[in-house]
Amino acid sequence: MDVQEVEGFEAGVFLIDKPVDISSFGVVSRMRKILHMKKVGHAGTLDPFATGLLIVCAGRPATKLISQFMDGEKEYLATLRLGVETETLDTEGEIIKRREVGHISAEQIELCLAGFRGRQFQVPPAYSALKHQGKPLYYYARKGIKIEKEAREITISVLERTDGIADIVGTEGQLQIRVVCSKGTYIRTLAADIGSALGCGAHLTALRRTQSGRFSVGQSLNWDELSHENAIEFCMKKMISVEEVAKLLQ
Repeated sequence: MDVQEVEGFEAGVFLIDKPVDISSFGVVSRMRKILHMKKVGHAGTLDPFATGLLIVCAGRPATKLISQFMDGEKEYLATLRLGVETETLDTEGEIIKRREVGHISAEQIELCLAGFRGRQFQVPPAYSALKHQGKPLYYYARKGIKIEKEAREITISVLERTDGIADIVGTEGQLQIRVVCSKGTYIRTLAADIGSALGCGAHLTALRRTQSGRFSVGQSLNWDELSHENAIEFCMKKMISVEEVAKLLQ
């Protein structure tokens, strides 16, 4: 089935479960090929190492809604490696510091997480797609040029452990968390800040976006479906119309 054969298709919204090591732009490129459309964009970048929900809009009536998708709360599942700091705050960068974790009690961890709940200001990371004079911050960071953006107000409404209530003991450690937050929140920065507050440093080793506004990763197309010879059929079965989306966004 070719997209031109899909009667009345002009625009739609597709929920994609982005796999690891595929960029958000890579997902958009795949959808452009499947749909034979140039006007395709996504709402909210996921780094290549991250997985989960990416909202893809195809056709002008759908791409006009991107800013509204961006406004919704997001939910993430994240894994932090305690005791090791990296240049990029995640697995993509060089290790710049190691500190022994020692013994961190479950009570200390809960007290730490409690301090990051609610409204606060967060400084965007140097390695990010946030623009400065038309270029992303990572462009300058890779050249050794440090550009500091002003702290921006964010809200973290939920921040909780998902790996039990045990103490963390040893040279290094792992902490798994669930985060529900406002737009503009950088989980990499949150991970590094949690590590700093715990006194041992940390970086993000895994990140999965499970929800964006009213939309869940459980509703998504997977990469196997997008790679299938009948990918257009899978897409059309799970497409959300602009009219449906508009109602959900009200």
